[in-house]
Amino acid sequence: MIHDGHCHVASTDFIPRAFLTDVAAGMHRGLSAVTTAPPLATLVERYVAQHQDHHADRLVAEMDAAGVSTAVLLVPDFGLVMSTPLSLAEMARRHHGIRTRHPGRFRVYLGADPRRGEAGAREFADLVDRYGFEGMKLYPPCGYSPSDRALYPYYEECRARSMPVFVHTGPTGRSLSFNPAHPLLVDQAARDFPDLVFVLGHGGVSHVDITSYLALYRRNVYLDTGGFAGSPGTGWPQRLNQLFRLGVNHKIIFGTDWPLNQLTGGLPRLLAEVCDGSEVFAGVSRGDRDLLLGGNLLRVLAPADRPARAGAGP
Repeated sequence: MIHDGHCHVASTDFIPRAFLTDVAAGMHRGLSAVTTAPPLATLVERYVAQHQDHHADRLVAEMDAAGVSTAVLLVPDFGLVMSTPLSLAEMARRHHGIRTRHPGRFRVYLGADPRRGEAGAREFADLVDRYGFEGMKLYPPCGYSPSDRALYPYYEECRARSMPVFVHTGPTGRSLSFNPAHPLLVDQAARDFPDLVFVLGHGGVSHVDITSYLALYRRNVYLDTGGFAGSPGTGWPQRLNQLFRLGVNHKIIFGTDWPLNQLTGGLPRLLAEVCDGSEVFAGVSRGDRDLLLGGNLLRVLAPADRPARAGAGP
């Protein structure tokens, strides 16, 4: 049974159109380098059309077909850098509704931005408690370091609730900054909060030399494989196998970054190659395989599922 540690609701209600345009522009550049690409506007509209799964029904259908028991839904806070359709509070309410619609299938990591100040930290804590969410999602390319002291009140809230902090690392859309997404910028916060788990999103894909030694030498730092099937270079099964031979399998969380893998045939096809193919787990012990496909994620989550506050509406 697989537990996916990195997913999103494929919905334009939650993901800004500007961000989808950034992703489509990256696809357009890649296609243009090897063939005649469709117009950028066409790619944007195609990508937007793939993000109409507002209730996560299609995601759950793919999870069922692929043997995925549960998934973590990440809710980035883009609100200070991009026009977003909904407030963070409304996105939280809607994600609670998705969990109610699909009971037992999702955990939610709610977004935050330190520039919202102490009022933002209080709102974050209130929403987490109201809906029983399990973690925090940070997107430093929006313009802040994950070790910014303005985040420390948020980290205190996470520590009080035994919740992990998921931090995007590595490349992103063309309109956002790459500099704050370097994984070493997590190190100070990890040292200052040694009993708080930090998960380096995409750490199994980007800056692997750095993320792997952070995971090895910092007790509270993990990395995830989100986006592995869409990264450039040699075939991704080979890259995953190389990652799983670095000696840090107890600190790697398997994640797909759905809906990104819609472009590679969807979850059933992708996970069939992961689990049944000959390359990904070649030379990897059964025990390590179980940790990678879910055991590590379950270990970093709060000791028990956090119930929504009584009276929390859909």
